Amino acid sequence: MSRKSHLSANDEYPWRSLYNRAFAEFGTSALWNLRQLKDPTPRDALAAARQLRVEGDLDARRLAERLEKSARAYL
Repeated sequence: MSRKSHLSANDEYPWRSLYNRAFAEFGTSALWNLRQLKDPTPRDALAAARQLRVEGDLDARRLAERLEKSARAYL
């Protein structure tokens, strides 16, 4: 078996775990106008990162930076 078959979607696309973390931690405060998607694209992650920057606190902005860097690597 190949190593890739053992990877979860979050392992294969690290920005997905950051995207899910953003909704878990800041969903009601900073991402209130976005719907969390089951299978987000890198562009969806960048939209969430933008909202974190605009609506979030300092911790949200730090997560946004990590999310943007990770998602842009897949565009």
